[in-house]
Amino acid sequence: MSFTLATWNINSVRLREPLVCKFLREESPDILCLQECKSPVDKIPFEAFQALGYTHMVARGQKGYNGVAILSKLPLTDAGGEDYASLNHARHVAAKLDNGLTIHNFYVPAGGDKPDRAINEKFGQKLDYLTEMRDAFHAQAPKKAILVGDLNIAPREDDVWDHKKLLKVVSHTPIEVEHLAETQDSGNWVDITRQDIPDGPLYSWWSYRSPGWDDADKGRRLDHIWATSDIANAGHGSRVLRAARGWDQPSDHAPVFATFDL
Repeated sequence: MSFTLATWNINSVRLREPLVCKFLREESPDILCLQECKSPVDKIPFEAFQALGYTHMVARGQKGYNGVAILSKLPLTDAGGEDYASLNHARHVAAKLDNGLTIHNFYVPAGGDKPDRAINEKFGQKLDYLTEMRDAFHAQAPKKAILVGDLNIAPREDDVWDHKKLLKVVSHTPIEVEHLAETQDSGNWVDITRQDIPDGPLYSWWSYRSPGWDDADKGRRLDHIWATSDIANAGHGSRVLRAARGWDQPSDHAPVFATFDL
């Protein structure tokens, strides 16, 4: 079984329904994981996606914030969703394919502006969320699983446009990178994107606040595709659809792809 999977923080699935449809028509991944849908599940424009062959969906949603969804051409079943850090946020959903593979779709909290939990509650929530993810994977080691999503951390020096300037900026601080590494290690997760593209700058997010985003290229790699070590060798074909950041009324994130032969 071979399939291509994409992950994309869409920043409102209802507002950007035309972009999702364009993406599905032009790129046609077998599975698309969306984050920051900002919609109750019953308001996600599923009929439009069904018409393009995406006849299966599992999702968790809420009005105006957060939200995660998995759209698929392949049959899948709902495998639950966790509320790590007890935030009452729709930030995780899991689905299982007929071959027993589990796909986890995460939207990790962004963490606010100040990397100090003493003065910024959101930063503390982000660290707590990652800690509970880590502990859950320790308690029950995942097997035959893929984890994707906007993890809101750019871990490597070449995952940001300027490592030194961003060391004190939320998404690239040492404590966040350490928490993400512990989470990755706890589940024996392999970073498929960097397994395929081991060297050089690689970004999936460019701020709306950055004028001339393409020329300035002040990006960060916040969007990730991981796989458990038992299936990591089946992953290949990783890429970022940078062009999507330049579409009309775009998300500030670009889709990330990988193909798996299982």
